[in-house]
Amino acid sequence: MSSQAPDTTPTPDANRTPDATRIHNIGYRSYDGPRLGRAYARRSLFSQSLRGAYGLGRSAKSKVLPMLLFAVMCAPALIIVAISVYTKADKLFVEYTQYAVLLQLVVAVFLASQAPQSVSRDLRFRTVPLYFSRPIERVDYVLAKFGAMASALFVLTATPLLIMWIGSMLAKMDFAEQAKMFGQGLVSVAVLSVLFAGLGLVMAALTPRRGFGVAAVIAVLVISYGAVTTLQGISYATENTDAIVWLGLFSPLTLVIGLQNAFLGAPASFPAEMQVSAGVGAVYLLVILGLVAACYGILMARYRKVGL
Repeated sequence: MSSQAPDTTPTPDANRTPDATRIHNIGYRSYDGPRLGRAYARRSLFSQSLRGAYGLGRSAKSKVLPMLLFAVMCAPALIIVAISVYTKADKLFVEYTQYAVLLQLVVAVFLASQAPQSVSRDLRFRTVPLYFSRPIERVDYVLAKFGAMASALFVLTATPLLIMWIGSMLAKMDFAEQAKMFGQGLVSVAVLSVLFAGLGLVMAALTPRRGFGVAAVIAVLVISYGAVTTLQGISYATENTDAIVWLGLFSPLTLVIGLQNAFLGAPASFPAEMQVSAGVGAVYLLVILGLVAACYGILMARYRKVGL
């Protein structure tokens, strides 16, 4: 029985000498410019998200729906102004605080289409950890997205009020009265914008699928309002009028309606023109603040998980 000697033929790796290793300079240079930090990153993300809500900086197709909704939101205000100027009316035909309530469907569709666009794509393509690498942190991301969506809604809802106020001046209406009502309307839509933005972003952030986010936002805003108003109508028909005001706590839009009725002098939109007292209005305010805080907390918890 013979044994075969091992093959001692040197391999290419064995022949490699230390001198065979080369480091090639391919032109990369270290960054020696200014370090703008978290504040700049947060502002940039806010600006990018706000512009993106109206399709700016995106494809032409992405601009169609938000710009169309913006035009639809402003068109009734222009008509109201034209009629008021032509007829020389001494007051506008629609209260400033009622305008967003009457066009609630437009606001809901805008939020349902743009909230998922703001957060769902980052979740779907798993780019959120890239934001958190540095210098931006989780709180910066949430505040930038929250603020951008609230600002986009405020632009959508406040621009028609500005058109109406300018029209009232052209119609030579009382300046002090119109300025006061215009200010009340701005406060109302500011509260609506913050509340709706929080709810919309939470619904959109729960799923990376945009379609599910759209359906969830529509369900929370539109279906809840329809259910509450139906129950309020039943309460009025059965002469249980005390329940009408308290039922308003269970819908985002009726929360805003009750708050502005209690503190801004807005006309009552509830059945039987039920007025919300200051005490009950304080409850409405606490619920709104609680919902906004809860939305912020849920978003922070959500991005703690996906940011890992």
